[in-house]
Amino acid sequence: MAAETCYTIIHQDDSSDQPSLQELKTALEKGSEEAKIETMKKILVTMLNGEPLPQILMHVIRFVMPSKNKTLKKLLHFYWEICPKTNPDGKLKQEMILVCNALRNDLQHPNEYIRGATLRFLCKLREPELLEPLLPSCRSCLEHRHAYVRKNAQRKPTKLANVTLLLCFAIPIKPVPKDCRNNSTNRGKYIRCIFDLLNAASHSVKYEAATSLMALTHAPAAVKAAASCYIELIIKESDNNVKLIVLDRLDELREKHDQTLDDLVLDILRVLTSPDIEVRRKALRIALELVTSRNVQEVIVFLKKELSKTLDQDYEKNNEYRQLLIQSIHGCAIKFSEVAANVVHVLMEFLGDSNNPAAVDVIAFVREVVEKFPNLRSSITEKLLETFMDVKSGKVFRGALWIVGEYCSNCKDIEEAWKQIRAGLGEIPILASEQRLLEEAEKENKSEEPNHENKQNITSSSRRILADGTYATETAFSSNSSTLAKLEAIKAAVKPPLRSLLLSGDFYLGSVLASTLTKLVLRYAGISEDPKKTNALRAEAMLIMASIIRVGQSQFASNPIDEDSYDRIMSCLHILEQISTDYSIKSVFLHDTREAFARIVEAEEKRTAAKKAKDKSAATVQVDDLIVFRQFSKRSIGDEADEYELDLTRATGQADSRDDLISKLSRVVQLTGFSDPVYAEAYVNVHQYDILLDVLIVNQTSETLQNLSIEFATLGDLKLVERPTQHNLAPHSFHSVKATIKVSSTETGVIFGNIVYDGPGTSESNCVVLNDIHIDIMDYINPAYCNETQFRSMWTEFEWENKVNVNTNITDLREYLGHIMKSTNMSCLTPETALSGDCGFLSANMYARSIFGEDALANISIEKQTDGAITGHVRIRSKTQGIALSLGDKITLAQKAVA
Repeated sequence: MAAETCYTIIHQDDSSDQPSLQELKTALEKGSEEAKIETMKKILVTMLNGEPLPQILMHVIRFVMPSKNKTLKKLLHFYWEICPKTNPDGKLKQEMILVCNALRNDLQHPNEYIRGATLRFLCKLREPELLEPLLPSCRSCLEHRHAYVRKNAQRKPTKLANVTLLLCFAIPIKPVPKDCRNNSTNRGKYIRCIFDLLNAASHSVKYEAATSLMALTHAPAAVKAAASCYIELIIKESDNNVKLIVLDRLDELREKHDQTLDDLVLDILRVLTSPDIEVRRKALRIALELVTSRNVQEVIVFLKKELSKTLDQDYEKNNEYRQLLIQSIHGCAIKFSEVAANVVHVLMEFLGDSNNPAAVDVIAFVREVVEKFPNLRSSITEKLLETFMDVKSGKVFRGALWIVGEYCSNCKDIEEAWKQIRAGLGEIPILASEQRLLEEAEKENKSEEPNHENKQNITSSSRRILADGTYATETAFSSNSSTLAKLEAIKAAVKPPLRSLLLSGDFYLGSVLASTLTKLVLRYAGISEDPKKTNALRAEAMLIMASIIRVGQSQFASNPIDEDSYDRIMSCLHILEQISTDYSIKSVFLHDTREAFARIVEAEEKRTAAKKAKDKSAATVQVDDLIVFRQFSKRSIGDEADEYELDLTRATGQADSRDDLISKLSRVVQLTGFSDPVYAEAYVNVHQYDILLDVLIVNQTSETLQNLSIEFATLGDLKLVERPTQHNLAPHSFHSVKATIKVSSTETGVIFGNIVYDGPGTSESNCVVLNDIHIDIMDYINPAYCNETQFRSMWTEFEWENKVNVNTNITDLREYLGHIMKSTNMSCLTPETALSGDCGFLSANMYARSIFGEDALANISIEKQTDGAITGHVRIRSKTQGIALSLGDKITLAQKAVA
């Protein structure tokens, strides 16, 4: 009886006539709509008073259920709620099949209010056998055009549908891997059932099924099925956070079964339809790891189509996505030489792109391809010279000129390159031609206004009364102002690209141009048999260099030429002046520079190969590592460990913990003094985005402290999740309080607070102020890697800079660099070859990234004095002020620690 549902008892007047069962049947069969309404009310009252009336069920189904009367339908819902629906053995009555069909028709009724009323009624049903056939109809109501239907569909039916699916499918999946370890005889049956659940409608069920399937078997068919399930979830799921989580799962699957998932690389690329740039970046990274010689052509075709779409799409991060695609194609072409020839010419169309980072990536790609694939050099240089006049960026021009100077190896290519460079410079000498244009503009101005000079002379002799009442002669040099206006107009006129960049003050480009011309002349002199042509090129090159220097010292340049560029151009002039005397100089220009770049490419290949080998190296699992006790062991868990245990250790942060007892004790912070009535200390446990404070409170008095509570407040991007509750603390007893604080950015935060309690026999509250807890930024910063182009781009973009002067007793430059890297958790981007050797100065770039995706850059420039002391500075840049200041403070403290 306790399991049965209890209903309300309604009092009936004893004088009223109680209709018999036959009378009720007759009224339902032959009565009018009004009579049926009254009969249904009597039936409901009788049933609520404890009379089940099971004999009336078929008459209600036959004569009341087909009615379209709204009141009767409402009473019918009340009847379905309270009528017995099961037989004494607990099975659903056969008649309920008709009821289920009628309810499904009402859920598909064109009248939205009938649908809504039926959905509300279904909230009160508990029979799964009756509800399961209605789930598709309830789900379709979620997409109804009317808000009333959608609102009711989002209530219990949908909730019940999800609960039913999870209870019936997802929850039983959890113990399956553990059960298979204990009893492997049912493994095949489990696998077949989970394979069927991969096609479930619920995303949660599909995710759990794919995860559990990988815990049961590593068969290729199962791996492909699980990966396909993950990919489908990523594409169909709208939440970007869910997409990123599933992508991480897919990446873990890729690391273990990369060769099995090669055929799914195009399916993974379908994820690029997502507009989120982080989802696209992660999907491309996974896909590129799966590219092989069998599918590289298809991947390149797909990426080229995506690249062409970026030219037409109006997307907020379109330039960043285009740069990402270019880098991906770059990686494929370097790894697989057979596609390099197909993509290099396509990418070179983007050299004239207004998006500077994308064009820089393209020229870096072209430079690497032309070095690694000698058979493509001729076609690449030819295509590069064709696009020479379309380049808009000085950085891209510098890369293009270096390629031309290094890889134009025959007379025809050198003459064509010379022709394009001359076309990009325009008329030579630059200063004389610009001066002539200015003089012609002044002559035209004078011819149009012949009386202009007389008018200006009259104006210049006018008098002006000053503030003190005296007279002053006002002179107006309108001719000079007119000349400046003409000069600005000449600067703003349309000019060839190289000439325009030089006049805008980019004389670093001028020094690269001088070096390129020197290489071309030296190489032409070595292979040409026409001395006259060689001398002509040599003279023209010297004229161009002298012209660049002169225009850099004139008024036509926006900025004067810098000393470094001046010295570089002058050295090239001197080399061309004595072209046939010094062979070692020729070797430096024609061989050493290319060999230096070849060594850089080789070092990058070795670094990439070492990183891949490190990532693929499987951890050795010993026989005693299979049993993992979370409470006692912090060792890494092998592949065969329980997935539940693995998830739990990850969630609690124990999987990444390698701290010994001493380092744990260093995280204990004393919050109050030993003489305070209440002593408190906290253990600060930092776990990714959370900070867990485990506070020990000791009552040092001989009295009971009532309503004792600890109150925390935060400064910075910290947020207290929940406030600790109040407690009563007995004399000389202790209590442990835990508080969780959320962290949202990488900035040094401060936690402060106090302890409040009531003493015995006093009405006033007592307060003990706590010491501040400073959160260490190093808990959120990890070493990372980026290439030189990305570093320079971020260095230019980031606006916050903190400069720290070097003040240390360390006398070794490399030792100081290592000390700073260890103190700041930053990695050194400068190659080891550039740091090796004995030298009196050192300059290196460092980079780190926070767990929140924030970048931190640093450049260290130090010099060793004659007395052995190190001087210099460390410059830190970041997008936010907090990281720059916090890292600067960390470096200052690290210097004092060894000072």
